[in-house]
Amino acid sequence: MKLLSVNVAMPRSVTWGGRTYATSIFKQPVEGRVTMRRLNIDGDAQSDLTVHGGADMAVYVYSDDHYPYWRTVLTAGALTPGAFGENLTVTGMTEETVHIGDSFAIGDALVQVSEPRTPCHKLAMKYDRPSFPKEFLRTGHVGFYLRVLEPGEVGAGDEITPVARDSAGLTVMEILRIWEKKRPSAAELDRALSVPALSAKWRGQLAERR
Repeated sequence: MKLLSVNVAMPRSVTWGGRTYATSIFKQPVEGRVTMRRLNIDGDAQSDLTVHGGADMAVYVYSDDHYPYWRTVLTAGALTPGAFGENLTVTGMTEETVHIGDSFAIGDALVQVSEPRTPCHKLAMKYDRPSFPKEFLRTGHVGFYLRVLEPGEVGAGDEITPVARDSAGLTVMEILRIWEKKRPSAAELDRALSVPALSAKWRGQLAERR
């Protein structure tokens, strides 16, 4: 597993569909090493803190393993690291292999997987493709968020080293599919809620469906 690119953006205003939005989805790769902190990465900031950001959503990760597929779908332009708004473009970490609660060392930092990403209209806006969030979700290739347990410097080329695997073994893909169901079973909800590392937002949403 390797960190291929660190990508950041500050908020900017974009008009789409007759409305103006503040967004930080237009990430660009940065050179050298940058510090990953408890709430974000230096040079990056979340635009709408009501739905993004906080300790459970400090850093967004997306796998380069999915890029070849999206290049067959999004043919209007080149897809470069950060194309989906991710802070870290990585290889070897997918939704089927990474578990909620798994922790990893990246550079000098220690991080923990907290929740899947659920795509919103900002992704549709970036590609001027209203159906894109549903397409993105349907694939399951949504990426995931990290909480930063120990801040530190990271940079492209860093190895990503597993530190601990959550004992529940609930993958990002599995919890995403539970969340998608109209009526998940009590056993599915109990399993999801048994993972202490699951973000507070997701725990609250799933607890309401018990």
